[in-house]
Amino acid sequence: MPKMKTHSGAKKRFRLTGTGKLKRRRASRAHYNEWKSSTLTRRLKNDVVVSDADSKKIKKLLAK
Repeated sequence: MPKMKTHSGAKKRFRLTGTGKLKRRRASRAHYNEWKSSTLTRRLKNDVVVSDADSKKIKKLLAK
């Protein structure tokens, strides 16, 4: 049986923490930040943990 390949799109978007949880970036921070409020952009800057419902699917893409 060959090794399972890592999904290249997923490896750019998700990181595994030391305890095995997945972290992701928040949406709406890539561009058009000039007219967004400072409060919003500060809130969007932090990474968040992926929900349990999605983490099983993403770990499969990451071959973990």
